[in-house]
Amino acid sequence: MSIDYSSSGVSIEAGEALVDRIKPAVRRTTTPQVLSELGLFGGFYDASFPDYTHPILVSSTDGVGTKLKVAVMANKHSTVGQCLVNHCVNDILACGAVPLFFLDYFATGRLAADTAADVITGMAAACESNGCALLGGETAEMPSMYADGEYDVAGTIVGVVEKDRIINGKRIGVGDVLIGLPSTGLHTNGYSLARAALFPTYSVDTFIDELGTTIGEALLAVHRSYLADIRPLLQTNMIHGLSHITGGGIVGNTSRIVQPGQALDIDWSAWTVPPIFKLIQQAGDVSDAEMRKVFNLGIGMIAVVPEHAAQSVLTQWSEQGAVVVGTIAAA
Repeated sequence: MSIDYSSSGVSIEAGEALVDRIKPAVRRTTTPQVLSELGLFGGFYDASFPDYTHPILVSSTDGVGTKLKVAVMANKHSTVGQCLVNHCVNDILACGAVPLFFLDYFATGRLAADTAADVITGMAAACESNGCALLGGETAEMPSMYADGEYDVAGTIVGVVEKDRIINGKRIGVGDVLIGLPSTGLHTNGYSLARAALFPTYSVDTFIDELGTTIGEALLAVHRSYLADIRPLLQTNMIHGLSHITGGGIVGNTSRIVQPGQALDIDWSAWTVPPIFKLIQQAGDVSDAEMRKVFNLGIGMIAVVPEHAAQSVLTQWSEQGAVVVGTIAAA
């Protein structure tokens, strides 16, 4: 009996149909610098930057981890693509860069068109809101690599920053103030611990009064992009450092940008930890130290600013719920 690609589990036609289906959403992300259509072997981007004196490209690659497991459990796939893009936007934003274009990778065992379209359309929506072109991507159908219904996503982003506006922490000094911007929940980190703590007792459909929603909805809240909040300050001298709070928590991530001879003095009582984290801690009997090491605990981005500029930054971010979460101390 002869076999073909389709009988081995891969449908070229389904992949081509998916590309046609997502093209309208992808086209909406097109910027004037994009010189290609979706479907070519590569994406073309005009790398002339007339508004920059010495443009520096900044890139990053990431995924969304086992948040995908929750999406599969809840059969809701419209948010994780947005999370992926916003996570990558925040990573290069922490370097002072604004996004130019994004590339995605979607891999699954057997292509489910509705699921893939939801995920990639979510990516396109986030790209559009961040002013970033979805320049291209790859959809891989790999039977036996993934269980039925499961998939993985990853993304690469490229942005630009003026060389003399790079933010890398080198200007951070003792006495600088740490201003935190709230997260929308777990963002894209800590889901293995969260699932281990919650799902022996609860299901994704369990409604929790303190959350005002189901556990699944709370866990799938879209990872917030901080571009609109921070971009107006990038051309000032008010930001000495930026820390995107991902895996490793507030201390683990912010320690990456402090300078020798400096230490973090975090005021853990400065903000109210959102209910989803308290639920995880109670359900799993997780220690305070472990919670602080794994989760953002409600603070998704930290700006390190000089003391004299702190009140100005707080005023500009008053509607965003910004709060002082600590200072830079001498080690």
